[in-house]
Amino acid sequence: MLLDRFKSFWQNVALAPFINLFIKLGISPDAVTVVGTVGASAGALIFFPQGMLWQGVLVITAFIFSDLIDGAMARKLGRTGTFGAFLDSTLDRIADAALFGGMALFFAWQAEDRLYLVVTLVALAMGSVTSYARAKGEQLGYNAKTGLAERPDRLVALLIPAFFGDLLDLPVLYEIGLWFVAVASTVTVIQRILLVRKQAVARAHDDAAATTTDT
Repeated sequence: MLLDRFKSFWQNVALAPFINLFIKLGISPDAVTVVGTVGASAGALIFFPQGMLWQGVLVITAFIFSDLIDGAMARKLGRTGTFGAFLDSTLDRIADAALFGGMALFFAWQAEDRLYLVVTLVALAMGSVTSYARAKGEQLGYNAKTGLAERPDRLVALLIPAFFGDLLDLPVLYEIGLWFVAVASTVTVIQRILLVRKQAVARAHDDAAATTTDT
């Protein structure tokens, strides 16, 4: 994926000095995860409801890089425990809720636009279900990594249009972005359900065939 290539660049090149510095200072990857989530959530919930979208995006973006730093730090330190992955995934859901919740409050308090309040809430809800569908599918032993809107796609589709839409006074930019997230997240949920169903049917067929052979 294109976004994965960007992720590799940021982790291995642009953010490498910060990663090395934090490790040298004895800062744990979990601490970076927590600070990043708190900062991004505060940026969204403080700035967005006041109509300060581009300012909020700058604050959020600064803290969102922690999501790239903590994983790279853990790998460099050789930490292979599952708690870090659990914490990161859990706090990602909190940050996502804050980002889209902040936009929902913007439409409720500032823009007073009921349609886009609803669209934002749909994007928030389906984004959460998208993540849950993958996690639950993988917990059951299925591959559920598919779909139009992974988490980085949803964040890009929210933050970049919000920044330029507010800075240039072109609300249509973030309105289109929110429609994309809402629709793409819904399609992704359906795609993951169908993918897991296909694997579940195949597994059931194999189990039935094995039972028949044994008897």
